[in-house]
Amino acid sequence: MKNSTGKSREITLRFLAEPTDINLFGKVHGGAVMKWIDQAGYVCATGWCGLPCVTVYVGGIRFHKPILIGNLVEVHVRLVYTGNTSMHMRVEVRAGDPKERRLNRTTQCTIVFVAIDDESRPVEVPKWKPRTAEDQRLEQAAIRFMESGKQAGEEMESVF
Repeated sequence: MKNSTGKSREITLRFLAEPTDINLFGKVHGGAVMKWIDQAGYVCATGWCGLPCVTVYVGGIRFHKPILIGNLVEVHVRLVYTGNTSMHMRVEVRAGDPKERRLNRTTQCTIVFVAIDDESRPVEVPKWKPRTAEDQRLEQAAIRFMESGKQAGEEMESVF
């Protein structure tokens, strides 16, 4: 789905899991997966708003299955909610043998970007409005997730 400027609200980037991405157990390191998530999220966010963006939150990250060296990795990012300056995105990572082209979900999370100006101040972003029942469900989930994240953040600040 595109915004008023004709830009898409979702993107899929593909990577090949390389030996340099390995962890101590012979699988792809979670940090490599998080880097790919951040890169794909950045491309989606800047593509939506046409401005530089910074990551302000990654939450609910869940690693379902390991990614093996040599796997084709797809990182699919979809904008599900816009605030005044923020863009909330749902991320799904899938991976598998490139010869088979059957990819399985390995990781999922929510990532939030804020658009910034030349002085790193938050800037308003184009609004996204849900058009389907699925869009509405995803937007409501993003709002609930955002509210629970604020509560968790407040608790963390009171402890540290």
